[in-house]
Amino acid sequence: MSGTSLDGVDAVLAEIGSAGRIRILHTRYLPYSDRLRSQLLALHTPQPDEIHLAACAANTLAHLYAEAVSGLLERIDPATIHAIGCHGQTLRHRPADGYTLQIGNAALLAELTGITVVADFRSRDIAAGGQGAPLVPAFHAQTLHHPEIHRVIANIGGIANITDLPANGSVRGWDTGPGNMLLDSWIDRHRGVRYDRDGAWATSGTAHAGLLAALADHPYLQSPAPKSAGREQFNLAWLDNLLTRLGYAIEPADVQATLLEFTARSLADAVSRECAGAQEFYVCGGGAHNGALMQRIGARLPNLRVATTSALGIDPDWVEALAFAWLARQALHHEPGNLPAVTGASGPRVLGAIYPA
Repeated sequence: MSGTSLDGVDAVLAEIGSAGRIRILHTRYLPYSDRLRSQLLALHTPQPDEIHLAACAANTLAHLYAEAVSGLLERIDPATIHAIGCHGQTLRHRPADGYTLQIGNAALLAELTGITVVADFRSRDIAAGGQGAPLVPAFHAQTLHHPEIHRVIANIGGIANITDLPANGSVRGWDTGPGNMLLDSWIDRHRGVRYDRDGAWATSGTAHAGLLAALADHPYLQSPAPKSAGREQFNLAWLDNLLTRLGYAIEPADVQATLLEFTARSLADAVSRECAGAQEFYVCGGGAHNGALMQRIGARLPNLRVATTSALGIDPDWVEALAFAWLARQALHHEPGNLPAVTGASGPRVLGAIYPA
C-alpha cells in the first residue's frame, strides 16, 4: 500500500484462512526518496509530458514494490505466495468524471517478482457507478465487526475515512475529509519536515476560530455519502486561498493547530451526525500516532471509547496494506470486494486486474 500521504510503501505478508481468518506474518516499510515524492506530487496536477513522466514513475514504483516484496520473503519460499495485492499510487481520483488512476506497473512487478499481481482495484467499482472508494470498509466488516458492540473504524492517512459497523444493520463508510494531508503539507512548507511528530508543532499553537470556520465550510463536508475525496478537494492551494480571503496574517503554528482541529472536527462531526448509537471508535493509519490528534478526537467524542486498532489485535500501521492483501484474495476467488452501500456502485463487484506470474 502506498497512499495519499506520499511517504512510502507499507508491505505485509498475510496468511488468510478458508474462513477469512487473517494474520500478519511479516511487515516491511520502505520510504519514498525525496525525488520520487516530488515527482509523484507534481503529477497530481497537469504538466508538460505528464504521460511519459507518469509511466517512468510507475516503473520506479514497481521496482520499489519489488524490493519491499523481496524483503518480506527473505525466509519464505516465493512459491508459497498466491499473489501480491498492489494498490499503486493514486495520481488522480475523479469518480464524477468516471475514472481513477493508480500507477505502479503491475506487469513489471509480476516480472520482477515472479508472483501473480492483483492491481487496479478501484476502476471496476467506478465503472459500476460507484466512487471506487473507500474500499477498506469491506475488510473492516470482515475482520473488526462485533456482534454486540457498535464500532466505528477510522483510517487516518492523507485522507480520513470511517467505517460504521453497527452490531446489527448495514455497514456504511465514506471519506470524511483530510487526515494528515494538510498537516503534512503545511509543516513541510514551513519547517522542511515530512510530518508533525505527535502533533508537537500543532500543540505549540492555538486553533484559529475564523480559519476553522472557513475550513469547515467546504462543500464536500456537507454533501451526502456515498462520497470520496483526495488532493483534488483538499490541498495547499485551497488553504492559501482561504488564508488570503480572511485578510489578515495567522501565525504558521496557529494554522497547524487549526488544521489538526479541522481533521478532528470533520471526523467527529461525521460520527456524531451519521453513526447514532456508536460505542467504540478505533483509529488506524498514520494519524493513530499523532497523540494530539487522538486527544482532540477523544474530546469531541466524549461518549465513545477512543483507541487505536492495536486494542483489537491489529497494528494500526498495517491495516490498510492488510486490506489490499484481502482484496487480492477476493479477486483470486472471484468474490466481491466492494460494498455498494459504501461506494454507491450498482452492485457487488469482483475488484482488481490479475497479472499472472
